[in-house]
Amino acid sequence: MTEGPALARVRAAYRRIAEVDRPEVWIDLRPQPEVEAEARALDARTAAGERLPLAGTVLAVKGNIDVAGLPTTAACPGYAYHPGQDATAVARLRAAGAIVLGSTNLDQFATGLVGTRSPHGPVRNAVYPDRISGGSSSGSAVAVALGIADLALGTDTAGSGRVPAAFNGIVGLKSAPGDVPTDGVVPACRSLDCVSVFARTLPEAEQAHALLLDAPPEPPARRPGPWRVAVPDVSQLGELDPGWDAAWAAAVARLAEGGVELLPLDLEPFSRAAELLYQGAFVAERYTAVGAFVDKHAADSSAGVDPVVAGIIAAARDIPAHRLFADQEELARLRATALAELGDADALLLPTTPGHPTLAQVAADPVGSNSRLGRFTNSTNLFGLCALAAPAGTVPQVAGPGAAGLPFGVMLIGHPHTETRLGAIARQLAAPTAVRLAVVGAHLSGEPLNGQLLDLGAHLVAATATAPVYRLHALATDPPKPGLVRVAEGGAAIEAEVWELPAEGLGRLAAALPAPMALGRVRLADGSTVTGFLCEGLAVDGAPDITAYGGWRAYRAAESGPAGRQD
Repeated sequence: MTEGPALARVRAAYRRIAEVDRPEVWIDLRPQPEVEAEARALDARTAAGERLPLAGTVLAVKGNIDVAGLPTTAACPGYAYHPGQDATAVARLRAAGAIVLGSTNLDQFATGLVGTRSPHGPVRNAVYPDRISGGSSSGSAVAVALGIADLALGTDTAGSGRVPAAFNGIVGLKSAPGDVPTDGVVPACRSLDCVSVFARTLPEAEQAHALLLDAPPEPPARRPGPWRVAVPDVSQLGELDPGWDAAWAAAVARLAEGGVELLPLDLEPFSRAAELLYQGAFVAERYTAVGAFVDKHAADSSAGVDPVVAGIIAAARDIPAHRLFADQEELARLRATALAELGDADALLLPTTPGHPTLAQVAADPVGSNSRLGRFTNSTNLFGLCALAAPAGTVPQVAGPGAAGLPFGVMLIGHPHTETRLGAIARQLAAPTAVRLAVVGAHLSGEPLNGQLLDLGAHLVAATATAPVYRLHALATDPPKPGLVRVAEGGAAIEAEVWELPAEGLGRLAAALPAPMALGRVRLADGSTVTGFLCEGLAVDGAPDITAYGGWRAYRAAESGPAGRQD
């Protein structure tokens, strides 16, 4: 008898489970004969003409989400119960043809961003097993990244649907709180919890996410024009792991190269709210969810309560009520400020995490390592926003000689019901690896900093000029360089060169760019735009205007003073 597509996919999934030998991914794996029988029935339905958008797709489900026929444990054996029906999110994907393989490991009670807080053992990273997978939806993300499952469900309270996606090089997508039903989900913080989707590709994640919604929501109106993405200055990102700044800058550069308008944003209200999630009173909601169970069973080794998780939940028990009201007022103030900063931007771009620790580093400092990972993710649900975590290259210098590089991921955060916009913007991150850069000063051929471009593998594409909308100023820098500033009137064409270089190289160049220089869109004489060096407007106050020379080389040739040629 011919093997149908659903049955073939199920068999491939179980072969892959045996190949990778990662038992820590699973809490309960359904017996293969049972799943094969479900696949045969599904193949019969589709052969009879039934249209099921997820037919032939295998699904992994985080162990705090109900799956009929499997115990729901939230990675705590003593907490286990047997649900009579699927959680709504599971039921909707099953109704579309997805086949559940089993329930996956997690940071117990969805308390953590590391993927190590489980009696079933730490879930190792799919790419580099000496590093963490990220949590709390660790098993779900790794099942997808290893090619076992096509889709997986996770939950996201403080970033658990995004951090594991970044660490394993896959896509994580979540709506604003309340948009996807959470019934049948063991709560972490019920008012903040979201069901999230993992997939290897953006279209797969978007398709599954759309099936989870009650109805496609109407996105808010937007001002016409190119996509607008708010990007904080790298100085506001705090301490990053080695190579993270260059990978971040490369992602920003790819968006700019794709025609996205980059807007400045003050990250402080987002950072303050992120700290408030665990350092304030909101963590008390975790005690409301499972605190009574933890109090009763923490000392019972047979229950399998993780001591780190127990400590976090128990500490939330004694937070006074007045502190919650004070924190709610503070959050309302921060949210108003943050949304004003976001303005009419279509999204906020951030690194998903500030780095990627090893298993040993987390073991040495379990609470501190976890807290650091939530720096950029913690505020999203507090502010009622949606988010998409997407791969954005690698950090090769961290992984070591001969390695492919650590996965690097970014987050696009947006207003509620704008997930499709986030997806459209994220597609710009997959732009060609070669990008173009316009230079007008010290990086021109023969000038002192041109060697930086050559070292990055750049080559000259064209000698040209800008559109006549710029002024050029001589800056008091070492080495001497000009500042290009766009003006509303009185501009002129300035000599320019266009170079092509790897996007990663542009990221490294941008990461080391000193003030007052900045990357932006430069309009050329033919009307096209390209990423190029611009200058902060305030920096040219008092700097000589050299626009009349038509370019930096002509000015350098004509001058013999401090701003002149220094061969």
